[in-house]
Amino acid sequence: MHEGKRNKEGMQHSIDPIFANAFIKAFKPNWLRGRMQTLECGDNVRLLAKFPEELKLCVQQGGDTTLIVLADVDDEHKDCDALKAKYLSTAKAHGLSDEAFEKVVFIFPKDRLENWIEFINTGHTDESKEGPRVELAEAADAARNLAEKCKRSDNAVKAFPPSLQWSCRNWNALVERMRET
Repeated sequence: MHEGKRNKEGMQHSIDPIFANAFIKAFKPNWLRGRMQTLECGDNVRLLAKFPEELKLCVQQGGDTTLIVLADVDDEHKDCDALKAKYLSTAKAHGLSDEAFEKVVFIFPKDRLENWIEFINTGHTDESKEGPRVELAEAADAARNLAEKCKRSDNAVKAFPPSLQWSCRNWNALVERMRET
């Protein structure tokens, strides 16, 4: 699930699904089989509204099925933990358990993915303002580059902006859980 949507002509408008697919595939997880399915939600409000239904579907699939949520940490949320708490409260309000919630991996850029891309490309970004817009190919390249950096030691991640640190640790925790199963 991600923010963003296609334009009126049906062409890819958002970098979110391009970034997510390139990032996940670059990790080359041995547990990823078949194709990944993306769900365009438009914005964080719609994404949050669809979240309980998608999580229920994920739980019904069973096994190691994982729901990945890519959403921007906008000004109304202090940080990634605050946005995750909002998703947790929504899940609980729809009768979903903590165990079900553990099937979710959150990727939460602070302000936008473009901030992370700016960081990958230049070594710096200011998460308090929106990063510069990028083309789809640049987003995919940055996502692959980020995956390689995210896979490295925790020391490498410490140099990342806060939301990127949080998201890489969240993703690496999923990778570790999948190794254990």
